[in-house]
Amino acid sequence: MNVLLDANALMIPSQFRVDLFTELTNLIGTYEPFILTEVLHELRGLSRGKGKAGSAARGALLLAERCREVESGYAEGTVDEKIIRYAREHGCMVLTNDRKLRQELLSLEIPVITLKQRKRLDLLRR
Repeated sequence: MNVLLDANALMIPSQFRVDLFTELTNLIGTYEPFILTEVLHELRGLSRGKGKAGSAARGALLLAERCREVESGYAEGTVDEKIIRYAREHGCMVLTNDRKLRQELLSLEIPVITLKQRKRLDLLRR
């Protein structure tokens, strides 16, 4: 199964002390993690910041090295719109902790993996 990760998801380990990749394996078994180039650009921008968000983004960039980077191929749209479109066209699950993105994905019947109770991942389907 292919799992597309957004910037917010890659920041979970720094913010909540959750081993993202072990949790993914426990939840769905074998998978391949993907990240859009646009998400990497977003994380690089956030990593220049100070404080907790900047620190979490720097940690996320290190975790992103364990993911397969892919070009979305879409010139227009926000990063979230590109994630939705890519997941839909390529049959990916999406790992995100972003409430708005999660709701949009579920409304399109795209499976979502999200953090539950700040300590484990959960798979949501509509």
